[in-house]
Amino acid sequence: MFSKQLLTAATALSMASGVFGVGCSDATATIKSAADATQVASCDSIKGSVLIDTTAGPDIDLSGNLETIGGDLTAENNGLLNSLKSTSLTKIGGAFALKNVTKLSTLTFSALGEVGSIDWATLNALPEPTFGNPGITKAKSVTIADTFIESIDGINVESLTDMNINNNRRLTKFSTSIKSLSNTLYVQANGLNLAMEMPNLEWIANMTIANVTSFSVPSLHTVNGSMRFDSNYFTDFIAANLTEIQTGDLSFVSNPQVTNISIPKLTTIGGGFTIANNTALEKLDGFSSLNEIGGAVKVRGSFTDVELPDLKDVKGAFEVVSTEDITNSCNSLSSYKGGVVQGDYDCRGKDANANDDTSDASSDGSSSNGTDNKKSAAPGSGTSMPALYTLVALGSFVAALL
Repeated sequence: MFSKQLLTAATALSMASGVFGVGCSDATATIKSAADATQVASCDSIKGSVLIDTTAGPDIDLSGNLETIGGDLTAENNGLLNSLKSTSLTKIGGAFALKNVTKLSTLTFSALGEVGSIDWATLNALPEPTFGNPGITKAKSVTIADTFIESIDGINVESLTDMNINNNRRLTKFSTSIKSLSNTLYVQANGLNLAMEMPNLEWIANMTIANVTSFSVPSLHTVNGSMRFDSNYFTDFIAANLTEIQTGDLSFVSNPQVTNISIPKLTTIGGGFTIANNTALEKLDGFSSLNEIGGAVKVRGSFTDVELPDLKDVKGAFEVVSTEDITNSCNSLSSYKGGVVQGDYDCRGKDANANDDTSDASSDGSSSNGTDNKKSAAPGSGTSMPALYTLVALGSFVAALL
């Protein structure tokens, strides 16, 4: 009887101390205390995931024997955790997820080189994550949103599917050695002086860049989808080696300080071409090799000079409108009407409202104001949607009577 009571007491003590139930082979090893973290760190690997509980903190150290976590490393909705670190962990097979960890101020993983993904959001006290050299070199996707991070270094993945960096209001520097992105790069609403450097980026599917002060992609040669720049603060954009935008659009809209856009080797835009409301841009002369545009052209601004000297084929409409006198430019471009340009043609200056229209040029080859054809292409061989609704309602009423 006494032995049974002693065993029960020992079991309860081990559970209370966090030792019981945290195993190297668990589907999820839950860390509720520093003692739990020490036990997890004593494993060579965790086959499943590691969850840092909402009650864990203030300091969690996973340094020790632990080199691999097969699943996720997650901390969510934790207001106690101040520091999270490991000097031994090299691989996280799943997501490295930190969400709503509001007091985390130190994040150090000096040996970490591979993760399934990075998913960080609402880290209100973290100024900068610390990785070793060369840092994280393998990951599928990276999302960093709504943090106080000031600088992101050490994410040196060669290829990603997605990268999303948004609403990091203190972020002023981001440099990465990524070479290719197979889906989307999305950067928006970060620090007002964000300088973004991607010196090794060669190929990307899609990118949307907003609210950056500088953006450098000197090695970029191919965009498979679309490339869009909205409301940035840079004065120059140069992509010296970009030769083609294969299927999507190229768009520069409402970048008030840009005075120079230069993509001298670009020959093809698969979709639409939009330059609109970039009020400091006086000359559009940085597209000397542009030959083919698969959609429409919409160039609206305060230009005094518009040059597209090598243009041979525009499958959609062509619109160049300026607040300034562009008579000479329009005379040069007029030869494109009815031949090079397959859609409607419009070139004119001294239009006070030239900067007002910031909608995109159509990427399907139609005119930007050609909505009538789209409306008439609704299902039902010309039958209007209200008529269809009436027929359906009448059919239901008749069925109810029968």
